[in-house]
Amino acid sequence: MDIESLMTNLKKNFVPVTQPYLPPLDEFRPYLEDIWDRKWVTNNGWYHQQLEKELCDYLGVEHLSLFSNGTLALITALQALKITGEVITTPFSFVATSHALHWNGIRPVFVDIDPISLNLDPERIEAAITPQTTALLPVHVYANPCDVERIEAIADTYGLRVIYDAAHAFGVRVNDRSVLNYGDMSVLSFHGTKVFNTFEGGAIVCRDEKTKRRIDNLKNFGFVDETTVVAPGINGKMNEVQAAFGLLQLKHMGEVNEKRARIDERYREAFKNVQGIELHHVPTHCTKNYAYFPILVKPDFPISRDDLYDELRAKEVAARRYFYPLISEFPMYRGLPSAGQHNLPVATAASRQVLCLPIFPALAEQDQERIIETVLECAWRNRRAS
Repeated sequence: MDIESLMTNLKKNFVPVTQPYLPPLDEFRPYLEDIWDRKWVTNNGWYHQQLEKELCDYLGVEHLSLFSNGTLALITALQALKITGEVITTPFSFVATSHALHWNGIRPVFVDIDPISLNLDPERIEAAITPQTTALLPVHVYANPCDVERIEAIADTYGLRVIYDAAHAFGVRVNDRSVLNYGDMSVLSFHGTKVFNTFEGGAIVCRDEKTKRRIDNLKNFGFVDETTVVAPGINGKMNEVQAAFGLLQLKHMGEVNEKRARIDERYREAFKNVQGIELHHVPTHCTKNYAYFPILVKPDFPISRDDLYDELRAKEVAARRYFYPLISEFPMYRGLPSAGQHNLPVATAASRQVLCLPIFPALAEQDQERIIETVLECAWRNRRAS
């Protein structure tokens, strides 16, 4: 077999950890043709306005501002609320959570996570509050909602703002209320790896029209009209191609969620009785969007998380150690007083045990079986060997 054929075969058999959902191209062509006819490709065009409206309806929120990506949205949310000083956050997240603080000149204060939800632990927040604390930045990890009521009670007691990093939490509800309606703001990501994607993209959900106008100004260089600039803004606007793609994506969300749910169910059935594999728990009062399928490889599993990762790679399966390392372990944060492993024992352990398995709408059943069989083979083969 020549090298080109070999590479094609390897690519054919390779299972990525995720893959963007792309509707049929023929369905997208009319949107592109309309954009070409309108000759309006950015700056609050028709598709941008329409997607904001339809997302508000779909998500059950009142005010939403679209962005070109989720990181710019998070940076802008902090600017819009004029956050300064110190912000309490989690080390167990994608690094953009803390980078948004860093770019705003804010010091992250890392607090440990709850061992069940893997979200910021409310029990540990109060001890980290100082006179310099101005806000809390929790993350709905793997789309599992934080303990929003306890977090908001703490924020109310100490007069703190709450900005939720809801990058994973598209469509999630708590007690039949959108999780995006908690806190002062929630920030979404529409990156290609997310349940709902616009190639790149993001949004801020806020509580009132005045705040929405401030956000809209900030993402457009601070302009309020042709000649008036009211703030040192940035360019964070979503373009018309992204917005049009988002409108098409919304039409397919039902089938996307159904396919993800079936994959999630097969994994849970396969691993429910495997010693040493802990499945991520989502409370019954919360809906799931099946964005990720994390497992924790505990010490009583026959091999380590990293060894299981290598076994899957050998079978041409890309799992992801997500989140590893902790944000607090990266060079720009490890010197902070709150970054020491002794302060973050639960997060440290989780980062060494977590493994996200492939889950995406196009994941073939036979490929999922290969993933399941590899994990089970490692469980039983190594137990017999011992």
